Amino acid sequence: MHTSDHLPDYELTEADLAEYRERGYWRSPKLYSDSEIAAMRAAVERVCVHGERDTDNWSWFGDTKDKFAAVGPTVVRQVTNAWWINHAIREVATSPRLGRFGAAFMGTDEVRLWHDQAIWKPPAGDAEDVSGNVGWHQDYAHWQCSSTQNMCTAWIALQDTDLTNGGMRTIVGSHKWGLQKDADTFGHKDLRGLQEKYSAGRDWIDEPCILRAGEVSFHHSLCFHGSGPNLSSDPRLCLISHMMPADCALRSDADARWHLNCVLLGPGAAAGTPFAGPYFPRLWPSAAADS
Repeated sequence: MHTSDHLPDYELTEADLAEYRERGYWRSPKLYSDSEIAAMRAAVERVCVHGERDTDNWSWFGDTKDKFAAVGPTVVRQVTNAWWINHAIREVATSPRLGRFGAAFMGTDEVRLWHDQAIWKPPAGDAEDVSGNVGWHQDYAHWQCSSTQNMCTAWIALQDTDLTNGGMRTIVGSHKWGLQKDADTFGHKDLRGLQEKYSAGRDWIDEPCILRAGEVSFHHSLCFHGSGPNLSSDPRLCLISHMMPADCALRSDADARWHLNCVLLGPGAAAGTPFAGPYFPRLWPSAAADS
């Protein structure tokens, strides 16, 4: 049965908010129609597989088709700040549709985009091929230049997603463990080794984030998550929008860690400089609220 292009807006309940606070993540009902999913899949294919751009500028790392061809057929292809180069991704990543959920989960009146990611995970060569793994990590461990850990990620499934096609797995309640400073381990492949390192003395509740196409997982920036190989015959695609509250600013103390977003603040940026401006568009309230 074809889903209507006009899905009803979902209103978060107190139970939804309590679940996010207790478990570190929350799974939505379907927020995107079938036609929107098809458009997002086409956009991810364009930027991650064909290296195509709608604009003359580049994404964060200058991702190109030649770069991806060099990394091997089963390696995850990831384009950060894909919204810079693809109009369809820009519409999704900067939409108030995600921003209003982020505002509720972060308890803030204003939400801005930290950055987005378009991800294309190809099928693994075999069950022993770990090149498509995403290591257990905390998002904020990669973002230690920012002044707040109160950040939220929206992970949009662009097909039915579970363990068979390398879907995300979350460690329930791990956002309560606090920052593990060296958990910037997205690119690590040894899931078992990372589990042994970070589970010591803790309840390691590894839960698959099973989503239908068009559903979204929202997780706290300290919630450990990762994924295993894609054992299906088709690529697994997703779009991700990382969100921050309005008070997120540059941190430059001794424990801060450099991140490419620091460059986007320009020369002379000092501690306390807000991550604001054209590189960090406002997602909530929507621009229409200013008119």
